[in-house]
Amino acid sequence: MKGHRQEYVEDKLMDHESAVRRIENWRLKNSKIVFTNGCFDILHKGHVSYLAEAASLGNKLVVALNSDASVKRQGKGDDRPINNEDARSIVMSALGFVDMVVFFDKDTPIELIELLRPDILVKGADYDPEETDKNAKSYIVGSDVILNNGGKVKAITLIEGYSTTSIINKLKA
Repeated sequence: MKGHRQEYVEDKLMDHESAVRRIENWRLKNSKIVFTNGCFDILHKGHVSYLAEAASLGNKLVVALNSDASVKRQGKGDDRPINNEDARSIVMSALGFVDMVVFFDKDTPIELIELLRPDILVKGADYDPEETDKNAKSYIVGSDVILNNGGKVKAITLIEGYSTTSIINKLKA
């Protein structure tokens, strides 16, 4: 038997179809939907700060996690992800300000962004909300979709010195 706190965490994990239904319900209550994505492999202070700020931009925060296969294709290293998608999704769902966790298996979350149509799309400040060249490294995937639907695209300043790669490098040293 699962406790209600475990159910609270697991209730945030959605497949795409369930995510659409839940977001439709949130919209009926005039909730502003904020969307961000990433690997979030080893959750650290930088991630938590970023996600908390993203959550403060609206009423509901949706975090799209790269599937394990998607992380592997990013070329971050043979040992990545350190934590598998199940582990990453449970840790992410445990954060009180995260309202939904959904996976994407492609190289980018564009299909999920088109499906869920969030009001606000958020990335870290290493991306540029003004960039329109889809081939530019600083381009925010899906920004055109959000802007064309009257939404907003934001970049959040990241805390210096915190990254999964730096944590892994410290452990290896």
